[in-house]
Amino acid sequence: MAKGKNNKNNVSLGKPMVAGVIYRAPAGTKVPTDATTPLSDDFTSLGFVAEDGITNATDTDTTEVKEMGGGTVVKEISSYGETYQFVLLETNGETLKVRYGDGNVTVDGDKIKVKHTAPSADPHVYVLEIVLTGRRVKRIVIADGTLSEAGDITYSASDAIGYDVTISANPSDQIEDGSSMEYIATIAASAPATKSAKN
Repeated sequence: MAKGKNNKNNVSLGKPMVAGVIYRAPAGTKVPTDATTPLSDDFTSLGFVAEDGITNATDTDTTEVKEMGGGTVVKEISSYGETYQFVLLETNGETLKVRYGDGNVTVDGDKIKVKHTAPSADPHVYVLEIVLTGRRVKRIVIADGTLSEAGDITYSASDAIGYDVTISANPSDQIEDGSSMEYIATIAASAPATKSAKN
């Protein structure tokens, strides 16, 4: 007899953690290996994300082999790529560095200078913190994330300024040569949905 049955408790919305949803750290930072251990102070929150949330897209190429009669005998995925797209809503040094590149943003107290030029593709570690149904949490670790696309910025009295970015998740030996790694766990009822990383 087949195992398992439908369970509505496994159906979830994707909501941000109380303290934040996307964190960034310098390349080479030790990545978390579970869903609940607090992030180190190397990580900084990127603040609020627009209501459309985070889109995880995959790009695959397929190799197909046909026999002489025209039938397909082999069809398999030959390459795999993965990206994460989101819109950052806060205008601060950290979000601007994601959009324009670290070397193009200078922060001096409450003063920020941003040079508009081609951003560098310097790698960073990204961690996404998502609340699931039933006091479960999902942590997505991108050990080698690089900016691959930046969207338009609209200045309007009716809409918040947003920084639309797409991060390529590149394979890394820190996560077993995967492009990203997911961890899911249940948190205790008394545990706060916060992290120790910098805000």
